[in-house]
Parts: sequence; C-alpha cells; structure tokens
Amino acid sequence: MLIEEGRIKAAFDSGVFVLKLCGDVRLTLCATLDTQAQRLAETPGLQAVMIDLREATNVDSTALGFLAKVAMAVKGRLEQPPTIIANNPDVRQMLDVMGFARFFTLMEAPLKQSATLNSSMEDLPAEPADEEGLRDRILEAHRILMHMNEHNREQFQPLVEMLEAQSTAVHK
Repeated sequence: MLIEEGRIKAAFDSGVFVLKLCGDVRLTLCATLDTQAQRLAETPGLQAVMIDLREATNVDSTALGFLAKVAMAVKGRLEQPPTIIANNPDVRQMLDVMGFARFFTLMEAPLKQSATLNSSMEDLPAEPADEEGLRDRILEAHRILMHMNEHNREQFQPLVEMLEAQSTAVHK
C-alpha cells in the first residue's frame, strides 16, 4: 500500500481560518503546524478555526500535539472552540482517545466548503527543522498532550522523560 506523504494547506477568508491536513501527517510537519498555531494567536479578525482531516490517512502524536496547541492559541478568543472534521475511523478514534472533544468540536459529517475558500487553499511549505529543533518540538507537543488528560500523561510520560534527558545531555 502506497502511503501518501503528508501535506498541510491553509486558507483564511471572512474571519474563518481553515487548516487542512492531507496524507500521512508526521513530526516532519510539526514546525509548520507550530508556526500556524503561533500565527493564529495573533491573527486579527479571527472568528472561527476549522481543521479538516478528511484527507488525512494518519496523524501522529506530535502533529496531534500541535493541533492541540492551535486550540490553546485561540482559547478565549473565539465564541466556539475550533472544529475538527475527520471521517477516517482511525484518525477519529485517535482524537477520541487523546481527549480532543474537550478542546474541539469534533464532526464526521462532510463539510461543504465555499468555492471561495477552496480556491484560496494554499499548500504550506514544510518548514525545515534541525535535529535539536525537532526534538524540542516533539517534546513540546507531547507535553501539551500530557496536559489534556490522565490517559495521555500516562502514555507519554516515558517519552517526555527520555526526550528531556536527551535535551539535557545535548545542552551540557
């Protein structure tokens, strides 16, 4: 089975920001997701955030951590929590297990996007990250996930401790 490499697209129109993840979204795209979360926190006129995962075949835990960061970045700024649309049962199950329903509105129904929004969707270039930057982002993503619920804390505590030890060793 051919695995489609992950891509991220984005559009902003009439106060609605749409982030679309396609294919196999892994830690290699976490720098791009991190940048989007930071930009969202500062976007004037933001009224709604929608994350479209209908074309995502897989979203790894690091990418999920940065999706959670998106929710944290806009918390208190929007009337409604960000919306995630996910039709893939594996992706949806991952969102449920990780506790995303506390921070997002989760939907399965197909979304009819406006033609304007579809035509304005742009592929975001993958931002490069060196090994240390990647490790720091993986660590941040998993710390965010750990704060979402007890299940995540138990799941990711060993990974976070290992990454923290590596980070300490590198900085000595």
